[in-house]
Amino acid sequence: MQAGAIRFVLSGVLDTELAARREALIASEGDGGIVLDLKDVTLVDRAAVRFLAVEAAGTEIVNCPEYVRIWIAAENDSQ
Repeated sequence: MQAGAIRFVLSGVLDTELAARREALIASEGDGGIVLDLKDVTLVDRAAVRFLAVEAAGTEIVNCPEYVRIWIAAENDSQ
């Protein structure tokens, strides 16, 4: 984990509506670094995968299921 980073532990279903809310919250946190912990996420939809693709933009993702990592990589490849 990045020193001084803010850690968000996500849980449950990450869908279009929640992805938009979390994106706004994360944007308001500034430049201190963000860590998204997915250990309790049970389901993601396509909008959530797009949201999670922000890892390349300086956000660290931890405890991410392998299938979600594959979907994130596919999303990044399609951009």
